[in-house]
Amino acid sequence: MEAVAKLRNCPMSPRKMRLVADIIRGKSVVEALGILRYTNKEAAVWLEKLLLSAINNWEQKSEMDGAADDFDLYVKTIFVDPGGIIYRFLPAPQGRAYRVRKRRNHVTLVVENRVALEENA
Repeated sequence: MEAVAKLRNCPMSPRKMRLVADIIRGKSVVEALGILRYTNKEAAVWLEKLLLSAINNWEQKSEMDGAADDFDLYVKTIFVDPGGIIYRFLPAPQGRAYRVRKRRNHVTLVVENRVALEENA
């Protein structure tokens, strides 16, 4: 069983977010949380919250409260897509203006269990 969490319109460039997302792809949830906790990048703070949300979504979906460790959850998929761009202008010499692009991104994170759930029918 898998659960999805999405982060929309995060005010950071997708390239910076992908650096951290690539580190945790395929890792177990416990290991990924440890990596994110001690990674010195702003993207790690956003992804840690998103991963905790995905774990909580999995627990609610599978009706196994607090049992994420027992079923060996791992980060199955994580990808970062570009979002909208906000344009700002900075004054430049000789009456010109430089355009500043404030980039945003969308992150989708999927967690899945390696240990099978016992289906009670």
